[in-house]
Amino acid sequence: MPATPPIATRLKVGVFDSGVGGLSVLRALREQLPAAHWHYVADSANAPYSDLGADDVRARSLHITRHLIDHGARAVVVACNTATALAIDQLRAQWPGLSIVGVEPGLKPALALTRNGRVGVMATPATLRSERFLSLMQRHAPDQFVHLQGCDGLAAEIELGELESPTLAATIERHCSPLRRADVDTVVLGCTHYPFVRRQIQAHLGDSVVLVDTASAVARHTRWLCEGFRHTVYGIPSPAPIPTLQTSGNAERLARIATSWLDFDVDVGPLPPLD
Repeated sequence: MPATPPIATRLKVGVFDSGVGGLSVLRALREQLPAAHWHYVADSANAPYSDLGADDVRARSLHITRHLIDHGARAVVVACNTATALAIDQLRAQWPGLSIVGVEPGLKPALALTRNGRVGVMATPATLRSERFLSLMQRHAPDQFVHLQGCDGLAAEIELGELESPTLAATIERHCSPLRRADVDTVVLGCTHYPFVRRQIQAHLGDSVVLVDTASAVARHTRWLCEGFRHTVYGIPSPAPIPTLQTSGNAERLARIATSWLDFDVDVGPLPPLD
């Protein structure tokens, strides 16, 4: 009989985003759990989710989560702020026994870091107007100065993968200029696409502004959840499992972006129709 594979290779975790932005979360997740088998879905044909209606975001999130579960995912990370804000409650109601991790703007840590009491949040307009984000504001910043910068068009520009394009630079400046005028000293990157242009955002805001990204915190929380499974990930197999990436958009573009943005190999292919 063939030998039983090491327990470290058995855990499969699903991750999805409206597009390529969630690769920033996948990068942090793999650092925390290098032995897990990661299955990432980029719904690039429908990106950015901020341009969809709430019902459409929920429908896409349900279809993708079901796909990940059908392919063996024991946990799912919703690596998209808009999908978390609009769909995660429905996902948890649909699969109450599944560990589902979401992402949300790091408002609480930003408030702890600010020196002048003035915080900015860069996120999609859909995230900022969601009930989930408004509840976050009410819990953590009812009496604080928080400048909400709805960055329409920014995630879509990053999704193209041309991080040095003049159009992207102009879009970043358009959204950073109001933050500079508001004299914020701490800014939350409230979309998983934004960390890939962190350097450009920092340059437009100035070196004194602290940028807050929650990918590492999400990865640590996911590791904690996964350590409670029967098939806990122990150690690092050699070689580590190659993450599976699927996209509803252009697989060649995703492969090119992944090669440029990630420091590990991935297996990229098309996402089959889900609905």
